[in-house]
Amino acid sequence: MTEVLVDPTPTQPPRSQWADVWDQFKSHRGAMWGAWIFIVIVLLVLVGPFVYWNDPKIVPTGRDFLTLRDTRPIYTILWDTDAKVNWAYPLGTDNLGRDILGRLLTGGRVSLAVGMAAMILSVLLGTLVGVLAGYFKFLDGILMRLTDLFLALPLLPLLLVAVLLFREPLNSSFGPEGGTFILIVTLVGITSWMQTARIVRGDVLALKEREFILAARSIGTSPYKMITRHLLPNVMSPIMVSATLGIATAIITESALSFLGFGFPPDFPTWGKLLFDAVDRMELYPERVLWPGLLISLTVLSVNYVGDGLRDALDPRIRGR
Repeated sequence: MTEVLVDPTPTQPPRSQWADVWDQFKSHRGAMWGAWIFIVIVLLVLVGPFVYWNDPKIVPTGRDFLTLRDTRPIYTILWDTDAKVNWAYPLGTDNLGRDILGRLLTGGRVSLAVGMAAMILSVLLGTLVGVLAGYFKFLDGILMRLTDLFLALPLLPLLLVAVLLFREPLNSSFGPEGGTFILIVTLVGITSWMQTARIVRGDVLALKEREFILAARSIGTSPYKMITRHLLPNVMSPIMVSATLGIATAIITESALSFLGFGFPPDFPTWGKLLFDAVDRMELYPERVLWPGLLISLTVLSVNYVGDGLRDALDPRIRGR
C-alpha cells in the first residue's frame, strides 16, 4: 500500500518581499541615520513656521530697527559676553532686523518643495524616455541621441539663459513667487532626467529577454499592458533610487541659482537665497552662512544615504548579505 505524501501545513504566513527590503534597509546604518535626519528636517520646515513666534517677513521700523538689526545668536554670549543678542531671536537677525531662524524654516519649505516637484518631473520624463527607448527598437536611437545631447549641454549657463528669457512672462502670469517656482521646477526637471532614462532603458532591455516577457508576448499582450503590468513594476527599484538622488540634485541646483541671484524674489527666502544675502557680511557674521549651508549639506547628504540604502535593499543580489 503506497503512502500518500501530504505537504505540511505552513505554521507561519509567507514572508513578504517588502519585509525583506525593510530588514536590509535597517541594516544600513547610513541610510537609517539619513532617513531620520531627513524626517526631522521635513518636520521642522513643515511645522516650524506654524509654531514659531516670529514672522520672518516682518521688518522692524523706527527705534526697533536700530535695536533689532544685526543681533547675534544667543549662544554667542558663551564666548563674548558683550555680544548684541536678543533672547526672542535664537539665531539672531539680519541687517534688516528679520528673524534668521524663521527665514531658515520658511526657506526650507520652499527648497524642499522645489526639490520634490522637480524630482517628480525628472523621474516621470526619465522613466518615459527609458521605457520607450528600451521597449521600442525604432525609438531607441532617436531617444538615446536626445539623451546624449542633453548630457552634453552646459547645464548651468543654459539654466541662467532660460531664467533670463522666461522669468518675466511667467511672473506676469503667475506672480513673482508662483512664476519663479514654476520656472525653476521646470528647468531643473527637464535638465536632470537623463540618468534615470539611461538606467531604466538598460533594465528594460534586460527584461525584454526574460521568459515571462516572452510568454506574455506570445499570448498577444498589447505593448501598453506589457509596459504597465510587466516592465514598470520590475524597474521600480532603480526609479526609486533615482528619485531620492533627484531630490538632492534639485535642491543643489535651486540653491545655486538663488546664490547667483537668479532665484526667488529678495523678500522670499530660500536656503540658497539666505547664503547669497549673507556673503557680503560673512566676515562679521559667519553664522549667517553656516546655518543655511549646514541645512543644505545635511539634507543632500541624508537623501544620498537614503538612496544608497534603497539601492542595496531593492537589489535582490545584495539583499540578505
